[in-house]
Amino acid sequence: MERQIVMDSSSSSELVREMIEVIETVGSYAGFRVTQRKECLNLVRRLKLLVPLLEEIKELDYSVSGLGLGLNYLLNLKKALLGAKKLLKNCNYGSKIYLAMESEAVMCRFHAVYHKINQALDDIPFDKLGVSIEVKEQVELMRMQLKRAKRRTDTQDMELAMDMIVIFSKKDERNADIAILERLANKLELHTIAELKAEKTAIAKLVKQRGGYNETMHQIVDLLGKFKQIAGIDETVSLDGPISTRTAQTCQSPLVPHEFLCPITLEIMTDPVIVATGQTYERDSIRKWLNSNHRTCPKTGQTLEHLSLAPNFALRNLILQWCEKNNLELPKKDSYASSVNYSAEIMEEISSLVLNLSSSQPNVRRDAIVKIRMLSKENPENRIFIANDGGIPHLVQLLSYPDSNIQEHTVTALLNLSIDETNKRLIAREGAIPAIIEILQNGTDEARENSAAALFSLSMLDENKVLVGNFNGIPPLVALLKNGTMRGKKDAATALFNLSLNQANKSRAIKAGIIPPLLHLLDDKNLGMIDEALSILLLLASHPEGRNEIGRLSFIETLVEIIRNGTPKNKECAVSVLLELGLNNSSLILAALQFGVYEPLREISISGTNRAQRKANSLLQHMSKCEHIP
Repeated sequence: MERQIVMDSSSSSELVREMIEVIETVGSYAGFRVTQRKECLNLVRRLKLLVPLLEEIKELDYSVSGLGLGLNYLLNLKKALLGAKKLLKNCNYGSKIYLAMESEAVMCRFHAVYHKINQALDDIPFDKLGVSIEVKEQVELMRMQLKRAKRRTDTQDMELAMDMIVIFSKKDERNADIAILERLANKLELHTIAELKAEKTAIAKLVKQRGGYNETMHQIVDLLGKFKQIAGIDETVSLDGPISTRTAQTCQSPLVPHEFLCPITLEIMTDPVIVATGQTYERDSIRKWLNSNHRTCPKTGQTLEHLSLAPNFALRNLILQWCEKNNLELPKKDSYASSVNYSAEIMEEISSLVLNLSSSQPNVRRDAIVKIRMLSKENPENRIFIANDGGIPHLVQLLSYPDSNIQEHTVTALLNLSIDETNKRLIAREGAIPAIIEILQNGTDEARENSAAALFSLSMLDENKVLVGNFNGIPPLVALLKNGTMRGKKDAATALFNLSLNQANKSRAIKAGIIPPLLHLLDDKNLGMIDEALSILLLLASHPEGRNEIGRLSFIETLVEIIRNGTPKNKECAVSVLLELGLNNSSLILAALQFGVYEPLREISISGTNRAQRKANSLLQHMSKCEHIP
């Protein structure tokens, strides 16, 4: 029998005060990771509904000894609230990369917290305490919300999942694709210097908690290193010591005035330049930042009105005087004099090239397109200069020019320009999507590949997903998936995955015959596209038409074969698809059992990836409920 702790007003008041403090603390958290932000904010809002109850308990005048009430119900509630606080704290300060990788496991922890809070509320003797009807109704509302939240299973961010698959794939040639890395960095909010430093600290704590490195930790550190590179931070990720040798050497000299140090590298500046916000940086460092498609000031976070860099001669002279006085010599940089007029020269060249796009001389026009294609690939400044000079409307017109070579260069230039978020809207607004779809159907192999990549890039905006679907862009993408080159198949798969996040496009893809080529990708191991194919199939399995098309015995047999013999990631994806199908059609579970899925499924539930284990256990539980296991 559980020991009853007798309540007195001082001990109960102390417990109540501590619980209110817990709720106030979690209410102050302002940095919830994007992958769990919605769930965190909902939980905090629900916890705040408990404050009136706690305040009423605290204020009630007890003759508690006569009522025979114990402290256990308050202790249980406090324990549940501390569990919620621990989870919310982790989602506020933890590694963003790790929380994204383990999003489903974290969701399971939320469900466990909901269950414990509800259990604790079950034990509260509302009537004996004399809690008011209004407060009881508010608590009951919160409990209903928690029960609904526990039943709800939000769909995984499939776009994020696909990007993770590509980035962590050892075989995929796209795993270092800067566009994918930039998209992932933006989605995880890991693109400013401050965010990357905070992530490094969070990962170091995680490694310490886990007692060292494992494969997952190595993947996380490697991805952080890639994010630092695209942010223009030239440093090696080391969780045990200084960021880099260069930084360590700089920090050994405390005499250097801080205003002489570049805010990015913390090194003394040899070529200081001023950006639009008035902040000063080392030219090479800020160029790397800008060339990584950033339009903000690293120090202030403000959007830069322009990307011009002005030499800070006054500060450079002060640095030179200080160095001379302290017998120090600045490193020599040959690029200093030649780089001062870089932006002005490029802007002048781009203006001339944009004018040449309308030239009546075919050779001049072709040379201008080729040069713009090259410049638009080099850095974000050029993409903005080209758009600002009116290059996009001219390029969109040239998509329909009756020369396959010009079409190829033009669609590739627009693909490069579309990396910029603003340009995505400009390109679509100028009517490029139907013309790109036309090239996708009838262009050269390279033009078709880059058309598919362009549609993928443009469809990062939801309104463009709708446009591509409405302009009948999905059937030619399915055709490329079926008959294209190796690169064409991969570009088509990525575009179709992105477009199928839109419900109407799922139906269009199914009607366009996407299922057979996806099944072929599962059979052809040499293509290395099993994970992509299964990820698209998982999206389509959430649609009734998709389930009807996919749920055939031959496909179930293929899934079971992958679950038995695939790579760990293959198995994870295959189990996810089988679970989605089985939850809607129990006869498919029976078919999978007849094909021998049970034993490999049990093995995955013990030794698979974290996500695969969770999916396998859910599938085994479902099988048990359906009484399909002898």
